[in-house]
Amino acid sequence: MTVESIIHKLENKETLNYSELRMIFNGYLNKSINDEIMTHVLKLIYNNGLSDQEIIDLTDIFVKSGEVLDFASYGITADKHSTGGVGDKVTLILGPILASLDIKFPKMSGKGLGLTGGTIDKLESIPGINVNLTNEEIYKQISEIGISLSGQTSSLVPLDKVIYDLRNATNTVKSIPLIAVSIMCKKIACGSKLVLIDVKCGLGALIENENEANELIRIMNLIASKYNIDLLTEITPMDNPLGSNIGNALEVMEVIEILNGKENNLSELTLDLASKIISKIKNINYMDAYLLASSTIDNKTAYEKFKELINYQGGNLNELKVSSNIYNYKSLKSGIIKNIDALKIAQLVFDLGAGRKEINDNVDYGVGVIIKKN
Repeated sequence: MTVESIIHKLENKETLNYSELRMIFNGYLNKSINDEIMTHVLKLIYNNGLSDQEIIDLTDIFVKSGEVLDFASYGITADKHSTGGVGDKVTLILGPILASLDIKFPKMSGKGLGLTGGTIDKLESIPGINVNLTNEEIYKQISEIGISLSGQTSSLVPLDKVIYDLRNATNTVKSIPLIAVSIMCKKIACGSKLVLIDVKCGLGALIENENEANELIRIMNLIASKYNIDLLTEITPMDNPLGSNIGNALEVMEVIEILNGKENNLSELTLDLASKIISKIKNINYMDAYLLASSTIDNKTAYEKFKELINYQGGNLNELKVSSNIYNYKSLKSGIIKNIDALKIAQLVFDLGAGRKEINDNVDYGVGVIIKKN
């Protein structure tokens, strides 16, 4: 078995066994396989897909590349993942809602993929914040305040981190099997037993149509069943941006506004997703769960939990900065806005510097767009 023979099988659309997948992917992790070869492998997978067994095997290989957290002794825990959308900052609102209701929320997030911003990029727009937590720091934080938001640690699925970065730089992001493996390996490694997956679908999302969304959900359910994970899934439209602010620091500003009572499509979606998790964990009906979630906004306990989270991880919200170059563009005519093209907005914000075109590109956290509809 050689790297060349494995690639030859991929080129002929033949199925790889566990050992062959492990040789290729672990080879990239330990640097015996270079970017050029791995990019070729990713493009073959992107074009040809993977079988269900290959997906199960690859998930296992990813998980076993690092350690696995165990929160069994920490009480009730929940996790959530979004496949990515324009203006999607749900995690930063939903996490504090759940934690303020004594539902532990250990969340490991990623950086931006393609045109969609990542939760870690949004957090890193806050001066001083530490998102590079060790396993011990995550355990301590969950024990003390019930919530942690961190990037992928060096010990948790390190294979996913390097593949994630390469996918982002090689136009192989929109591979349903690789999306499923990347999402689920992190959930497994984080010790998650109840996970809500928010599959964004539409122009401004990684998943462009319902057929792709349903296939992704099918694959993730397949993986979840192998690891005894209780999976909740939701397909939400992403043709319009979520909320009014797009861009890292601007989105953190809107999170603060939502936690202080601002209402829009972002707040509606977040409360809906939170209610579904609360309903499942507390074994109550949806409306009672919705009232509980809403109460954390009304009484500001979710906002206080958000501030506690940011302070605990060293961040200073008072020093949050946006670009000093501000331009106002007004519509030339009056009317009713029926649709805002999320993809075009995402491309604009990306071109301003909010995303990465290459693996090591720097992000301009202060740029973005605020959509004002009066």
